[in-house]
Amino acid sequence: MDGNFEIQIKTFAGLEEILAKETLQLGGQDVTIKKRAVTCKGDLGFLYKANFSLRTAVKILVPIFHFKAFDEHKFYKKLAQFDWENYLDVDQTFKIETTVHSEQYTHSQFMSLKMKDAIVDYFREKKGIRPSIELSKPDIIFHLHIDEQLVTISLDSSGESLFKRNYRKTTGKAPINEVLASGMLQLALWDGKGNFLDPMCGSGTLLIEAALIALNLPPHLMRKEFGFMNWHNYDADLWEAIKETRLNKAREFDGKIIGYDISVESLLQAKQNIESIGLEEFISIEKKDFFLSEKPISPLLMVFNPPYDERMPIHQDDFYKKIGDTLKTNYPNTLSWFISSDLAAEKKVGLRPSRRIKLFNGKLECKFLQYEVYEGSKKTNHFEPKK
Repeated sequence: MDGNFEIQIKTFAGLEEILAKETLQLGGQDVTIKKRAVTCKGDLGFLYKANFSLRTAVKILVPIFHFKAFDEHKFYKKLAQFDWENYLDVDQTFKIETTVHSEQYTHSQFMSLKMKDAIVDYFREKKGIRPSIELSKPDIIFHLHIDEQLVTISLDSSGESLFKRNYRKTTGKAPINEVLASGMLQLALWDGKGNFLDPMCGSGTLLIEAALIALNLPPHLMRKEFGFMNWHNYDADLWEAIKETRLNKAREFDGKIIGYDISVESLLQAKQNIESIGLEEFISIEKKDFFLSEKPISPLLMVFNPPYDERMPIHQDDFYKKIGDTLKTNYPNTLSWFISSDLAAEKKVGLRPSRRIKLFNGKLECKFLQYEVYEGSKKTNHFEPKK
């Protein structure tokens, strides 16, 4: 992997443009948007930087082998002839993650087993012994992707999914994914210039991600392990230099980041998570019912993840109407966003959303809705929310 090489960065549906923007700003070259992914070119330093710094990346893969296989025999033969010892030592463990989109190859588990056989047979022939499979915490993760007859083998540079930031010490019943949370904040154009409120903060994920953006801190500053650390070409000195450079880009933040919740248990969870990453100086939380609250500060951006009635029940029939009434009455001149898997939620709010973005929270299709709340008529007020 000398010089620049091909890189594929995976994300969630709806966040591709945000990820592409992040990748460009970080220095990725030839950035191209794909379905739930972005491709680019970069060197080893960029790969380390991307794993440490990209907020909306889920996995970062490096393709190492492309070929066409017209049947299972040719598939096995191509893989058995590949130089696996360039990427895997016989005393290392590995696993294979497989995605198949093919009319010819319909069973992903079978194709994964064929690839595993090719790898272990290669080492038996070369070394007389074979590496072992490890599903829970392997040294090396290979990705097998089959699109009709086109086969791509990639190395997983991330290891565990990049939504695992390691600051969550405890979670509530329905915590929002960290990558989705950061993507929502960036879609809402949160840049740390101003003030932020999550009025239903739960265990604090949106608050923490908002603070990381405001302070320009990398999202993975608490992670100790990445997949690339087990590669043959791992450069520990380069990795330490990348980390130091990124951390030195931290900036001052003089705004306020505020969280409300009616649950004492949720607030205790949020407090633990905020303290675990050392952001208690920048985030304040308090027990408060959003429906009885008033706008605490100006200017204000509000982003929140209300209960969906999927994993957490909504007990009030007029829940979304109360959100609209509270915004209209108590939050003048505020730009507000919330996400919901109730696709009819916007009809219940009683306000017209100015933007609708389709996102997915896990497998749940959601709408991310923007509401521009004005005081008086839109024509006469001086509030100009970002668009």
